[in-house]
Amino acid sequence: MDTVLFIIFAVVAIVCAFNLVLQKHPISSALSLIGVMGSLAVLYLLLGAEFIAMAQMIVYGGAVMVLFVFVIMLLNAGSEKASSKSWFAQLAGLPLLCAFVAVLGFFVRAAMPVLRGVRFGTWVGGTAERIGQVLFTQYLLPFEVISILILIAILGAVVLARKEID
Repeated sequence: MDTVLFIIFAVVAIVCAFNLVLQKHPISSALSLIGVMGSLAVLYLLLGAEFIAMAQMIVYGGAVMVLFVFVIMLLNAGSEKASSKSWFAQLAGLPLLCAFVAVLGFFVRAAMPVLRGVRFGTWVGGTAERIGQVLFTQYLLPFEVISILILIAILGAVVLARKEID
């Protein structure tokens, strides 16, 4: 049953991702991104990472998507206008994309070591206690560096917004 649910939600995530790229209206793209985030949260749940699934929904599905929608509304973005594509792009775009993905997949598969299969529900590293323990011991330096980078980005946004007000 877990494999069937995994395949269903993986397909939903892929369909929503394609819909995200193909939509002409930004609000529809944002809704498709919410579909991708929700599907990924279910996939995390199926793999036994409950904390990561809830963080995915709260942080990305909630806060970041609200921010995206506010920015879209603030910019008053309308539908995307169609552009004239070259005949070469229309004719050779999809076959070249498929060839590129096939070659990239071949090289990734050749470089990756042989991995064992996924057994659903056997991984117990997704609890809040385990993530906190690893985050504040093994990954403390990258965590602090990222927090400083986020602080710098926030200060930069405040400075840029302040100049526009003046």
